[in-house]
Amino acid sequence: MVLYSCEMGKSAGGLPAPIAHPCGRAAKALDDRGHSYEMKQVKGGTLKLWTWPSRARDRAEVEQLSGQRSVPILVLDDGEVITGSGAIVDWAEGHPVSSRPA
Repeated sequence: MVLYSCEMGKSAGGLPAPIAHPCGRAAKALDDRGHSYEMKQVKGGTLKLWTWPSRARDRAEVEQLSGQRSVPILVLDDGEVITGSGAIVDWAEGHPVSSRPA
């Protein structure tokens, strides 16, 4: 499974909503539920005006997978794509990794 995030990655994910950064919030939810995943950070932040000229190129893979340039998105092993931190958190909460017996 692959989590696509902005360059902030897991930063500020533990802060309370609505202060928490969406990408960090999604990563924290996956971590808290025991999921293993690859994280791919993409350039081109919405509020970073200087990145706008290259944003389409920097986020082409995200757009191809999800139909949008916004992150976070989660691509499951079966190819399903979950977009947005709220949906990723909901998915993680509904699919915790079960603990193995000792």
